[in-house]
Formats: sequence, C-alpha cells, structure tokens
Amino acid sequence: MAELPPEARAEAEAERRVRAWAEAQRARGKRVALVTSGGTQVPLEARAVRFLENFSSGRRGAASAERLVGAGYGVCFLHRARSTFPWARALPPHGPALLDALRVDAGPAPGVRADVGALPGLVPALQAYRRAKDEDALLVVEFTGLVEYLSLLRAAARALAPLGSSAMFYLAAAVSDFYIPASEMPEHKIQSVDGPLQITMKIVPKMLSPLVKEWAPEAFVISFKLETNPSILVDKSRQALEKYRHQVVIANMLDSYRTSVLVVTRDSEMQLSLSDEELTRGMEIEEKIVSHLKSRHTAFMEK
Repeated sequence: MAELPPEARAEAEAERRVRAWAEAQRARGKRVALVTSGGTQVPLEARAVRFLENFSSGRRGAASAERLVGAGYGVCFLHRARSTFPWARALPPHGPALLDALRVDAGPAPGVRADVGALPGLVPALQAYRRAKDEDALLVVEFTGLVEYLSLLRAAARALAPLGSSAMFYLAAAVSDFYIPASEMPEHKIQSVDGPLQITMKIVPKMLSPLVKEWAPEAFVISFKLETNPSILVDKSRQALEKYRHQVVIANMLDSYRTSVLVVTRDSEMQLSLSDEELTRGMEIEEKIVSHLKSRHTAFMEK
C-alpha cells in the first residue's frame, strides 16, 4: 500500500485528533465550537521568500474562544501560528513592556516572577486558561499557509460532523481571497532586477459551500464579513447567506469592528454595539457576540 504524502498524513492525523477530543466533549454533554482565527499566508514563490498577508492579528478569534469556553463550549481553536492566543492576551507584546514586568529572584537557584501590578489581567487570565486545560475544554490546532488552513478546516469539519447540530463553526479567520497555484509559482526568489512585478492570482475556492453541504451539513455555521464600504455590507452578507445556505453572518466595518457588529440572518438584522459606559469598563464586543450566538445556537438545536 502506497504511503500517503505528508500533507495527507497531517490532515488525517488532525481529523483523528479532533474526532477523539470531540467525542470526549460529547460524552460530557458539552457543545463544541470550532473557532478559526488569524490570517492566512500566501506564498509568491515555491521556495518562498515573499508572501502576501492581511492585517488580521487573530484578536477576535482569541477573545471569542475565551468567551465560548466561559459559556460552556469545548473549543477547537484553529489558529494562525504566532497570532493572538486565548488568555495570553493579558501579556504585553514581546519587547520592553514584557521584560519590564518580569523580575529575577536572586539566590542559589534564581527564578523569574511577574510583577502582577504591571500585569493587572494576568492572574484571572491564567486561572481561566488553567481551568480550560484541566477540563480539556480547549484543543489547539495551528496553521500558517492558506493550503494548510483549508486542509485542516476540512479535517476538523469532518471530525465534528457526528456532533450534528450541537457543533458550531465560528469562522473568524481572515482567509485570503486570492492565491497563486503551485503549478504557476516561480521556483526561486523573484528578482527585482527583472523590473516591475506583475502578479496574476486566482480566486481561492470558497470552503463554506462544501462545509455546509458535505462536511458538516447539520452544524450551526457563522461566517464573518468585513468591508470598508458601508453601502454594500448588508447586501454582501445576504448574498453569502443565500449562496452558501449557512445560518449567520457577522458583518462589520473596518473602522468600527471592535465596537459594533451587525448580526445578519436570512430574515433578520440585529446591531450589537458597545456603549460608552461598557467601553469604560473594558467590555469587549465579543462578549455580546458570543452571548447572542449561544442563544441562536440553542434555538437552532431545538428546531
């Protein structure tokens, strides 16, 4: 029997791992959410030196994963390598702020401790992360490139399909719309001495269609739509719902996506926004998004 190529082996192993974890969640009576998070990397060369990226940090996916675990879900967190990670958001970015918050304890066996005063959110974040780990409520799957993401999404969807309507797909990853097929990539680094660069890219196949129709047809599926032109936001969201036949689009504008979103279904629209008082308290829009979607998921399961 011929050995599977490395990519196929990785996909099969991811499906086995997610399936085993999901079965354990079901045995505990828990719903499961697959949260995709972060941006995808698109190489321009086969031996890649240059890539196309987008601005996504993965903050929304990480914040939502925290809220979903807190709401009683088991969360499979499919995230871009080195993107924002749940509860690690309480740490400052790598650099002086992080180093200044750490102290060395002198002695025969030197140790490192954190200045909790400089990291006010660290203790509750660590406590929540440890609870999630102890309860096996968080399964982490990592990707980098576009092709790897699509492969792992397919594997995870197939693994979660047996959960039926109790599975939620929260597709917050910022997936590239364009790519260069491997057969059309130059093998080596593109040389600047060759003059101005012109690139022709293909449209990335949309994974929503096979996810909804084939891989996990009974699941509750949420996609995200980010636009810069408010006049097309609702129309684009409704077009997606009509085309792919999933349940919800979270629509948001680039200049306000951290404070306001529009929840669009086939027959409704609901604005979720943070008030000035909620912003002052440090509330995040993901708290309202997850609370609202949990209610919708419950209604979906009861149908």
